[in-house]
Amino acid sequence: MTARILRIELRRTAALGIAMLMLVTGAALLLSATPSFAGRWMQLAVMARSMLMVLLPLALAGGAWMGQRDARYRVNELLASTVRPRWQRVIPTASALAISVVTAYLLIFLIAAGWVVPTSGYFPSATILVTAVGVPALIAAGWLGMAAGRAVPRVITAPILAVLGFALVGLAPELASSPAMDTDLAYFRPEPAAVLLIPTFTGLDDFQTIATSVSLLQALWLASLAATGLLLLGASRRRAIAYAVLPAVLGVTVALPLLPVGGARGAAVVDPVAIELVCDSDGPQVCVTRAHTALLPAVVGPARQALAMMAAKLPNAPVRAVETRQVSFWARLDPHAVPARHSPDTFVFDTPSFDHVGHADLSGDYFLPSLLQAAWQQECGERPIRGEVYRARMVAAAWLTGRPPTPPGWAPDEVAQMQSTYQAFVSLPEAEQRRRMAAARESALACRDDELVTILPTDQQ
Repeated sequence: MTARILRIELRRTAALGIAMLMLVTGAALLLSATPSFAGRWMQLAVMARSMLMVLLPLALAGGAWMGQRDARYRVNELLASTVRPRWQRVIPTASALAISVVTAYLLIFLIAAGWVVPTSGYFPSATILVTAVGVPALIAAGWLGMAAGRAVPRVITAPILAVLGFALVGLAPELASSPAMDTDLAYFRPEPAAVLLIPTFTGLDDFQTIATSVSLLQALWLASLAATGLLLLGASRRRAIAYAVLPAVLGVTVALPLLPVGGARGAAVVDPVAIELVCDSDGPQVCVTRAHTALLPAVVGPARQALAMMAAKLPNAPVRAVETRQVSFWARLDPHAVPARHSPDTFVFDTPSFDHVGHADLSGDYFLPSLLQAAWQQECGERPIRGEVYRARMVAAAWLTGRPPTPPGWAPDEVAQMQSTYQAFVSLPEAEQRRRMAAARESALACRDDELVTILPTDQQ
């Protein structure tokens, strides 16, 4: 009988309409951000969690609309006069809403996965758990909305809950952190651990994941909140309503002391598998991180071309190319966050535009010059780099090609200045050019990037 009632609820109530609204809205928003997760499963999981900023208010408002059904059709007194307990009557409706919102959420993820599968070479197992935390979150929102709709059966209840839900989920984490200044760099004040009770995430890079303990604690808290919502929905006496809040209180009591401070930054850890190197050794060795394994075939050709150009002109030229494994400043406390510096026989490079890893164009005019500039780079941890250093790297890369620098997108006056510097540099004796380039590379490998400007002639510095 219960299964039959559930099928009727799924077909004839607003549950299906709520799911369709969530599916269309969530898929449109997620697919509009396709470049930010193309080719990367963890980035997709994080984006799906960030979509909860919109999906949770919709589930909350949809639940409120369904919770008003009995009052809307004026059958409250009729149903209250039956001998069946109230919880037996609300379980099928609550289950229909839960199935609908969860199905919509999972379909959004599966639709977006179509942009990940063709270009992904690494599947972090944590992707499943990170994504799954959204399931109890949506169920909790739906059931709490139903309880609110039953308690306050007014037309404005649903839209008010939607606005309040968005304010809580979307704005609370932003308000919890305010910009602060340190003596060396700007950062955000660490957010309190309570921010992690809200299951949205943003800001992870390709080499980070969410700690398993954080995901499990969030799931525990959200499951207890869902239990409270269901108990409130089925409660008919004041004592039952008071007892209904106990699961949420117990959940937050257990989870909150164990959650790290710092919000998403505190929950993020470096994925040691993602930063492992995958190499092609059929010739000069070229390596990329496992997170970007799919890029290796496209990177090999330009990287070996860059190695050949360096060997032709640069003293003690590198013979190996490795993708940098730099991760965000907030992961520095992790022992994997800042790998050991590479030896002089290796140059480290960045993959072009992490936002477009799945569809990166490695054959254009940008990638090869960036590889050549990497001869004067080292993994030194994240820190500000002066504009003069960037310009000096471009001049150095142009010296390897034997052509004046023409960086696309730069202002004409800046390009003219770099070309003037290049012409002044190549007018020096060839031995002096090589000496300066070797000294500049030695300084860069020691993480003294500012000394790179020594490649300029004395009268240009």
